[in-house]
Amino acid sequence: MSGTELKGQEPPAQESVGYMGFVGVTTGSSSIMKVFPEWAKVLGLPTRTLVGHDIAVGADPAAYRDVVGRIKADPNHFGALVTTHKMDVFASAGDLFDDLDDLALTFGEISSVAKRGDRLTGAAKDPVTVRLALEEFVPENYFTETGAAALILGSGGSGCALSHQLGMRADRPSRVICTARREESLDHQRNLHEKAGVPAGLMRYVLTTDPHQVDELLANLPPGSLVVNATGMGKDRPGSPLSDHARFPDRAVVWEFNYRGSLEFMQQARAQQAERDLTIEDGWRYFVHGWSQVVADVFDIPMPSDTVDELARVAARLR
Repeated sequence: MSGTELKGQEPPAQESVGYMGFVGVTTGSSSIMKVFPEWAKVLGLPTRTLVGHDIAVGADPAAYRDVVGRIKADPNHFGALVTTHKMDVFASAGDLFDDLDDLALTFGEISSVAKRGDRLTGAAKDPVTVRLALEEFVPENYFTETGAAALILGSGGSGCALSHQLGMRADRPSRVICTARREESLDHQRNLHEKAGVPAGLMRYVLTTDPHQVDELLANLPPGSLVVNATGMGKDRPGSPLSDHARFPDRAVVWEFNYRGSLEFMQQARAQQAERDLTIEDGWRYFVHGWSQVVADVFDIPMPSDTVDELARVAARLR
């Protein structure tokens, strides 16, 4: 079976026409496979079928070109959400798109693949969706009032989006620490911030090849700081970016971008929640915002906040 083979049921002719895609690593285990058909009913979409395109992490560029080419050539394929592989799709298959939005060009990633007539379009939705999710649990003046910093573990698409949004807020953290296991990832994030006009001196870029290095960064954060797992560890691969000896700051806000998987990072936070008075958020609302924004793009429909709330209620019943 091909690493990008379509997965999912073919739509009944009387109920659905065509399908939407999901480019990921283990798409079959995602909640969206149960949620999407119900969302489609609420939104009146032309299809209730979602098919998965599974690609291994670190796959050859040909895998990304293959799946984008197939989406483009298939008249029954409306478009797709891309997770995990957003930067790889841009780097390996960006030239196959007829149009890329400004955020896709700025971030060097594609999270939404859509069609407008005979044109294939690519968009970066993470900056929008991460801001919508963040605003639900971090008040507008939180960083000014607390003097808290932010530690973002991971410099993939979601990590870059969050660091960008924190850097562009009127109420910014006292500092934003961005980590990665490769210098290339840090360079990408640094260039992104420069292009976006993030204030010089706000960001710190740290190469971390060992969990104990991350533990040290964590230990030096002020109380109330935002600590985020944007690495994919605990979902796409087991483990945590922290060691079991890590200590969260008092009153920290801990955000696990994942909502499914082994979730070791979240388990570490929960073990200290009472003692350290931690606020812990998983990635569920980020998931809802991420999917609803891409569905709006793929099917070219509005997505007001009351509709998102209704979709969230539907998804929660199926979670």
